[in-house]
Amino acid sequence: MARYFDIHPANPQRRAIVQIADIVRAGGVIAYPTDSCYALGCQLGNRDGMTRIRSIRHLGDRHHLTLVCQDFAQLGQFVRVANPVFRAIKAATPGSYTFILPATKEVPRRLQHPGKKTVGVRIPRHVVTQALLAELGEPLVSSTLLLPGQDEPMTHGWEIAEQLGHVLDAVIDSGDCGTEPTTVIDFSQEEPEIVRHGAGDTSDFE
Repeated sequence: MARYFDIHPANPQRRAIVQIADIVRAGGVIAYPTDSCYALGCQLGNRDGMTRIRSIRHLGDRHHLTLVCQDFAQLGQFVRVANPVFRAIKAATPGSYTFILPATKEVPRRLQHPGKKTVGVRIPRHVVTQALLAELGEPLVSSTLLLPGQDEPMTHGWEIAEQLGHVLDAVIDSGDCGTEPTTVIDFSQEEPEIVRHGAGDTSDFE
């Protein structure tokens, strides 16, 4: 059963964050809040964790998982950002956006688009998630916590623990975090393409 962590949304308890990071490093899959909605996450090299995330969401191998990064410097280790794109992404982060960009060699091949060699990345604003990413020192491989047959992501930590506690290793509850997923923008071509309209404002990219 998943361990349940009640975390203060503005002042995350250091001890709890360390414990959650240890669970991730030990191969765990967690449910955690972001500034758009809840997500499932595991460590970057955790092949079994990625399989479990896809299993929970009933996703195929071709579905993109996202690298959730702490900051722009970390993001730059995993994607190539051309100068014209740099300013646009820098201005929009942290925030409710996922950017699709060419992947670097740091990204495992199974996370890349098989044809385009791209990967989705984001930098969340959520205080608790930022604290966890800082403790981990590396991105979380993530996917929105949207279950099969549901129209909206789950928003209550206690509800996630009740429904998914048997397939997760930890659930972080720091209050509601909304139901609208990120806006997805593909920067892998010459012109940006808005793949999904979500919580982030798209006016600067249109």
